[in-house]
Amino acid sequence: MDNTPQDYTHQSWIAVTALVALLVAVSFIPPQSVGGVKLRRANILSDLLAFDDAAERSDEPELFDAADFQVDMAAVTQQIEADTAPRSVETTFAWSLREGEVPARRVVPDSVALNPTLTPIEDFSPDGRMAAFCDTLLRARRPVRIAFLGDSFVEGDILTADLREKLQSAYGGGGAGFAPMASPLTAFRRTVKTQSRGWTSYNIMQRRAAPGALREHFFVSGWICQPAPGASTRWEATDYRRRLGDCTAARIFFISPRDSRIEVILNDTLQREFAVAGDPSVRQAVIEAPRIRSVDFKVVSGVEGFIGYGAVLEGDGVVVDNYSVRSNNGQAMFWTNPSVNAQIHALTGYDLVVLQYGLNIMQSGVKNYAGYAEQIEKMVAFVRECFPGAAVLVLGVSDRSVKTDAGFEPMDAIPAMTACQREAAERSGAAFWPTCTAMRALGGMERFVADGWAGKDFTHINYAGGRRVAWSLVDAINAGVRSVCERQRLDSLRLRMQQGVLDSLQSEKIRRDLLTDTGPETPNLPRL
Repeated sequence: MDNTPQDYTHQSWIAVTALVALLVAVSFIPPQSVGGVKLRRANILSDLLAFDDAAERSDEPELFDAADFQVDMAAVTQQIEADTAPRSVETTFAWSLREGEVPARRVVPDSVALNPTLTPIEDFSPDGRMAAFCDTLLRARRPVRIAFLGDSFVEGDILTADLREKLQSAYGGGGAGFAPMASPLTAFRRTVKTQSRGWTSYNIMQRRAAPGALREHFFVSGWICQPAPGASTRWEATDYRRRLGDCTAARIFFISPRDSRIEVILNDTLQREFAVAGDPSVRQAVIEAPRIRSVDFKVVSGVEGFIGYGAVLEGDGVVVDNYSVRSNNGQAMFWTNPSVNAQIHALTGYDLVVLQYGLNIMQSGVKNYAGYAEQIEKMVAFVRECFPGAAVLVLGVSDRSVKTDAGFEPMDAIPAMTACQREAAERSGAAFWPTCTAMRALGGMERFVADGWAGKDFTHINYAGGRRVAWSLVDAINAGVRSVCERQRLDSLRLRMQQGVLDSLQSEKIRRDLLTDTGPETPNLPRL
């Protein structure tokens, strides 16, 4: 019997060679989708070999259901005209504890830059609506209202909290803006404390879970609430941002199709009841006081068919209402009731509507968003029907990074999505602001994550990141206001020259100013 040891070394080398060959072969398998889940390429050669997976994924499935964006604009117009016609019933229940007129605000354009680099607003509106909004910030003796429609990027008042604070500091105002009657997400928001009892709330993204009679009454807030007998809500100011406590008015929106009684308690001490005659129109209870720290609202009777939307907490100046809806790419707008939107607009009057969408649409490797651009144009048209007279500002998609074989890198779809949004704004005559450009001027998503301004998903900013983005947007708005103010100053000087009311020295100085004004356009100013 031969006891010589067997040498298996060559077999081991064969096995290792076969394994390496197998792994190399796997590296050449393109990304796959299994059960709707996208699997990345398993590339063990990432340090030596890069693949253009974008080209391999050029034929992507539909990015969204186009049916969700179907809307008959002629029917929308007819519905709004019918439902906003003057009614014989009372629509506003007022309780005012303020004395005298609201003092005029003396506004001087803010020249302090919050961030080092200005990312200007591009105004494509033929009627200059964005410039008109800037003029309103300067001149209005009433609340100047901004509706900020977006997705989870601004949920919980991220970004809008700091946008609101800085604009209110510069142009007056106070309060946290809109807060829903009830929502599972109220604890997440830090700018207002909301406590609700006896309400059943429904979100527009799960609208089929709502009773049939309620589904057709959604507002752009995305929430609709149905009360049990005695249902109540309390809104209380917080100190999370400055000027939140400078609230002088609260507007509570609801529908009471049957006779009902509602109760309002102000600052835990003053109470008043209102008898509400049944009618399907949107109503509001308006409470005004020198200082509003808290407001309690209760449905005493008549809960059948009653719908609660929420309250707007405001002061004498800028009001920023956050209407964020998680997982919304803009399609939820067309599931709202246009006449409800228009009726609330008639009771308030929005000056600017911001559209922040697209983050949920983008996909790595997808470079064609022409279909989504068409939907953005529909959104702008829908907004103009529901909020007539308001300027519309389309925000470009934010910066985002994705994990690749080489680590986290900027998503390659961002330039295409940004271009699509800019083109849609231009074609629809809206204004546009490139959010990604502003973020990259601050270092981009990589810096946001490194500095703790964004989550580890390299997609969603937090309150710290929202502050930086908001400051860039405030800088852009302030630049627009300064541009409008300077234009008005020069127009006034021209008029005075024409009237011949200046002496020769003054005229010569003005002439030099006007000649300077005819030179090249000042860099870094918005196209307003």
